[in-house]
Order: sequence, then C-alpha cells, then structure tokens
Amino acid sequence: MDLFTSDHDDDAPLAWRMRPRRLDDYVGQQALVGPDKPLRRMAESGLIRSMILWGPPGTGKTTLAEILAAESGAHLEHLSAVMAGVKEIRAAVERAQARQAQGATTLLFLDEIHRLNKSQQDALLPHVESGLLTLIGATTENPSFEVNSALLSRARVHVLTSLSEEELLEVLQRALSDPERGLGARHIRPEDGVLGVLARAAAGDARRALGLLESACDFTDATSEGSETLGRDALEAALGHQTSAFDKQGDHFYDLLSAIHKSVRSSRPDAALLYMARFIQGGGDPLDIIRRLAAIASEDVGNADPRALPLVMSAWDAYLRLGDHEGQRAIAHAAIHLAVAPKSNAIDRAWHQAKAFVAGQPQLEVPSYLRNAPTKLMESLGHGQGYRYAHHEPNGYPAGSSHDCWPESTAHERFYRPTEFGQEKRYAQLMAWRGQLDAEADDAGA
Repeated sequence: MDLFTSDHDDDAPLAWRMRPRRLDDYVGQQALVGPDKPLRRMAESGLIRSMILWGPPGTGKTTLAEILAAESGAHLEHLSAVMAGVKEIRAAVERAQARQAQGATTLLFLDEIHRLNKSQQDALLPHVESGLLTLIGATTENPSFEVNSALLSRARVHVLTSLSEEELLEVLQRALSDPERGLGARHIRPEDGVLGVLARAAAGDARRALGLLESACDFTDATSEGSETLGRDALEAALGHQTSAFDKQGDHFYDLLSAIHKSVRSSRPDAALLYMARFIQGGGDPLDIIRRLAAIASEDVGNADPRALPLVMSAWDAYLRLGDHEGQRAIAHAAIHLAVAPKSNAIDRAWHQAKAFVAGQPQLEVPSYLRNAPTKLMESLGHGQGYRYAHHEPNGYPAGSSHDCWPESTAHERFYRPTEFGQEKRYAQLMAWRGQLDAEADDAGA
C-alpha cells in the first residue's frame, strides 16, 4: 500500500490527507530538509543513516520518516515501542531479511522510542548494528535522558522544532487551496485574521492546526456564488470545542515549567501553585513537575534545608501510590515546602566548580593512603598505608593537612562554601571548627 494513502482516503481526517509526500512539499524543519541540509542529502543519495527524530507532536516526525523511505527507495516498517513487543520486532526482522535477500533495504520507524524496554532493545540492537535495519526513532522526550544509551550511541539525534505561525499559515492555506486532498473544491474564503487565530491556537502543531481548520469549516456560510465563507463565528464555534490542553511540546510547556521553577526559587508559593495548576489543567503530566521539584531541592534549596530532597522524593512516591487525584496534593505539599524553605545554591556552584576543576586535571591521581589494598601486592606498593580511621580519631576527625584526602601534587581548591541561611549556617560552623582543628594539628607537627 502507498505510504501516503489509505483505502478510505476521502474519509480520512484532513491532517492525514494533507501529509506531504515529498521533501519539497514539507513545511518547516528547513535546518534539516532545506537545500544541502543533512536529511535532504541523505534522501538524494539514497543512503539513510540511523537517526532519532526528537521534537514536539505535530512537527512531522512520522511524515519525515515516510518521505525518507519513499525517496531513498527503501521499505518502511512502522512499529510503536508501546504497542509492539519482542514478537513483532522479530517478525519485522524476518521481513527485512527476506527483502535483503532480494537486494532491498528496510527502514524501521520506531515511534515513542523512549518507551523501549530492555527485551525490545535486545531483540533490535544486533540488527541495527549489522545494518539489516536502519532505525528511525521518534520521540517527544529528550533522548539524552529517556533513550537507552546503546541505541543512542548508534543513531544521530535530529531536533525538530515547533512550526512558526508563518509556517502554520502556509499549511492551512495549502489545505484550503488543494482540490484533491484538501478543501479546495469547496472554495472556502477565510475572513481576515481567521487563519492567524487558528495558527496561534495550534501552538506549533501542524496536525492540530489542520484539525482546527477542519472543525471550523463545519461552520462556514454559503455564498450566492457557490463558495463558502469562513468567518469569525465559525472560528469561535470550532475553538469552543477545544480544551486548553497542550501536548508536551513547544514554548508553552517549557514556559510553564520555567515559571514553576522560578516562582519556587523566588520563594513565591502562591505563584508556584498557580503555574502548577495551569500546567496540570492544560494536560501536563504531574510527574514532570515533581521531576523539576527534585532538581530544585538540590539546586536552589540544598543544605539550607536538608529535608527538602527527601520530602520531594516522598511526594513522588506518594503520587505513585495514591494515584493522580490525591497524589497532586502531595506534589503541592512539596512545592510549598520548597518555596518557603531557605535558599542556597552552594551545592550547585560547588558541583560545577568541581567538574570544571577535574576537566583541567587529566593526570589527577588518588593519594596512596586512600587507595584500596585487597591484595598483598597492593599492600607492598603502599596502598592504604597511613590512612587514619576517622572513628578512632579525637572528635571523630583526622585533623591536619597531611590527611586532607586531596591529590598530593595538586593545590587544594575549595568548592563547597555554605551560606548563612537555614541549616547551612550550622554546616559553615562545623567546617570552620574542623579548619581550626587542622591548623592546630599542623602547628603541633611543625
């Protein structure tokens, strides 16, 4: 069957009928499909490499895979990581082997690749490595966090972006003018500004834009000339059937998460709750909020309130155990605690400084007294000799610079500098006291 048609194409939704069939018809993503760009060059050469297409819904990931298969002359196998198990993957492999024997190539389009489990990966990886299958994965999630590292290392990630308002207007105008696959035969004339409202309401999603247009065109007014007018009344009727839901995509999604984070950091619990409610009301996953709160607990609260991170993790667990309705309250509980808590970014600064320091010290070595000595040979090399067990030391602390646990040939750097806020003030006092013990021990040994 043709990749771009169905047996009931006339009855298919407008968004399905208007899917581009060639790269020249593809709207958006010009950094990938424009002249001399990576995916354009692949299609023209006929040599498609394994890739992961990462982007919001409605940006053309599936369509792009279909076009690449068609223009390269390859057969496209379409599977979903959610719906297809190991059995389906093995069946796709067998079909690919049969095609290979006849000199044909196979592209495997794996939708929602971030949901791939270990058994699915084990069934798939050898055939991607051998080149039997060229993998095109699609995901709305950040592949760095969500895709298995073994697959990620074998595929280049291409980032697709939400369509601009201008690009969405082009999509809508094409649908209105195309007499075969679109609505051109109806001669629909939109009033000024109507398409712009639809484009903005679609929030970067071409599929949603076409869905809104199709709904709006159910409310057109016929004219005496045999055409139809798409007016603001029709638009209002169509948008009235739309919810405020948004997909995990585009600026709106990330702006709300950013607003939650910055409200908590700014110690504004009411604002944090406001943006959380808007996020969830719009269809956002509450787990995305709790993940952000877990980051905030270390990044912005830290040791100023050591209870912050355990409380967030408890709220996460409570959400999973209680379910969505009751669990949302646990997330609000954690957010209010973080917003009201004293703030410190000392952990975040210390960790960044430590990573930067280590990046400039490629020869850094562990002092011999801190090394493990599980064998006689290692003992003979001095591993572990001179180590002072803290619990046998006065005050439970091995005082003195000779036991500072720092690499011997490297000048000591101080990364963690506690603030004077909350519990961290006590940490600063403890560190100052131990520093005094070091000074006294060094003076005694001089």
